[in-house]
Amino acid sequence: MKKLPQISEAEYEVMKIVWKNAPISTNEVTDRLVRTTDWSPKTIQTLLKRLVQKGALTFEKNSRVFVYTPLVKQDEYLDQENNSFLKRFYDGNIASMLTNYLDKDTLSDEEISDLQNILSARKGKGAI
Repeated sequence: MKKLPQISEAEYEVMKIVWKNAPISTNEVTDRLVRTTDWSPKTIQTLLKRLVQKGALTFEKNSRVFVYTPLVKQDEYLDQENNSFLKRFYDGNIASMLTNYLDKDTLSDEEISDLQNILSARKGKGAI
């Protein structure tokens, strides 16, 4: 797997908007984020600029409008983050992670059933 750029929590919020709506203009990104954050338009423009510099986004300039598209796929980024989290906190052991989670929280009967179905399907494929 290729090494993807490190993205901060704030940058990730911007990326979620771009992933969902690309291609998307600066104004459209700003309009969406000012509704859900207390960020100024200038802050959002700075975050977009940083994401371009990091290689997570690219843009085209259409007259005076910048239109952004992602260079990083959302599923690839999430895979990288999940793997990093698992390695950092659980030495890559997913069973330890699940045990820790279940010691602190509970799953509904539906969630347990869903997990059992997922594991059964994977076991049949030899993918566990």
